[in-house]
Amino acid sequence: MSGPVSTKDTSDTAVPDVPTPTPTLEISDSRVAQVGHTMVRRALPRRTRRTVGAWCFADHLGPAAVTGDQGLDIGPHPHIGLQTVTWLIEGSLLHRDSLGYEQRVSPGQLNLMTSGGGIAHAEETSGTYVGGLHGIQLWVALPERTRHAEGGFEHHEDLPKLELDRAEVTVLTGEFAGQQSPARADTPLVGADLALRPGRTTLPLRADCEHALVVLDGAVSVGGDRQNSSIEPGALAYLGSGRDELGLEVREPTRAMLLGGEPFESPIVMWWNFVGRSREEISVAYKEWSAGTDRFGRVDSPLPRIDVGPPAWAVSG
Repeated sequence: MSGPVSTKDTSDTAVPDVPTPTPTLEISDSRVAQVGHTMVRRALPRRTRRTVGAWCFADHLGPAAVTGDQGLDIGPHPHIGLQTVTWLIEGSLLHRDSLGYEQRVSPGQLNLMTSGGGIAHAEETSGTYVGGLHGIQLWVALPERTRHAEGGFEHHEDLPKLELDRAEVTVLTGEFAGQQSPARADTPLVGADLALRPGRTTLPLRADCEHALVVLDGAVSVGGDRQNSSIEPGALAYLGSGRDELGLEVREPTRAMLLGGEPFESPIVMWWNFVGRSREEISVAYKEWSAGTDRFGRVDSPLPRIDVGPPAWAVSG
């Protein structure tokens, strides 16, 4: 479900986000994009907000139908400077990467890939799965100390769960309400799946972190104010920081993702499938992928490798 990010989503220069130090509610529309043969709702990045903590990308996929010859098939493509977090609530995906990992992910399981200085992967459904597909893929920007290091891959089938008021919470990454995910986290953050039942739920939050919600199914109101703050699929609800709890209310069963973390350490540049700190390092990564150097390795996938034209600044400059 990876990328690609373009200037339709966000600026390709290192413009810093300004975290809101107090509680707020900013609801922004996602951009509908096509990834492979499947439409997605891109909640992050947006021109008005590039990061929430270290989270810098959120593609809400589906619900969609996968047939025997058409589905979400993303051929080998490169990444730098990020982690991909893949979470499904319906369906199945097959991950293959240049480290040699081949791993299917199903609902309730987590695939987490760390690019470090360079990795390539493919995500496949054709020939491996037929049925419904619904989920989200997220990117986490890597901090300076690990973004040039070796890549890695993890698959987790046993994630922490807790009952909280009228919700079952699964902790994908980071820490939430005293529960720590086993998945690698290079910055203080939280990524949690919320399965909300009708009624009101109060979530404990870290006041020094900023947070956001992405609704996958149903609708949720913040603070019980349905008229002014109903959040549905296709929107990002940015909540700012300074909250030690968050009240949510739903009328029907709802699935949502809670994303949060300490404000990220530095401005980032995003282009295609790369997260960097400058246009220059993005250009180098693009040239090395195009030239087929050893930096990104080789993915053993039947799908064709993905190539694109150069960044706009390289053409105009």
